[in-house]
Amino acid sequence: QVQLVESGGGLVQPGGSLRLSCAASGILFSTYAMGWYRQAPGKARELVARITSRGYTNYSDSVKGRFTISRDNTKNTVYLQMNSLKPEDTAVYYCNANNDFVYWGQGTQVTVSS
Repeated sequence: QVQLVESGGGLVQPGGSLRLSCAASGILFSTYAMGWYRQAPGKARELVARITSRGYTNYSDSVKGRFTISRDNTKNTVYLQMNSLKPEDTAVYYCNANNDFVYWGQGTQVTVSS
């Protein structure tokens, strides 16, 4: 059974930081590209950041320079370090695993507000 479990969301003030984690089980983690997506109320789900099995990364323009995606294959975990958070970063953040199959986590809420 495949599970992606996100954690680390919460309420933070503008300019603050959060670190999201996504622990994977039931897949050969090192062979999967991993991604973080987000969905704000009334908007479509969008890619935030992605890291390939070889460690190559790409980011949406809206988070480039503020967010960093990384992975630890020994812990089957992918991270998203989010700095300089803005109110427009408020959304539910989802973890994604992509290889021959695609899996999603249940999401974690991030709210940026004063």
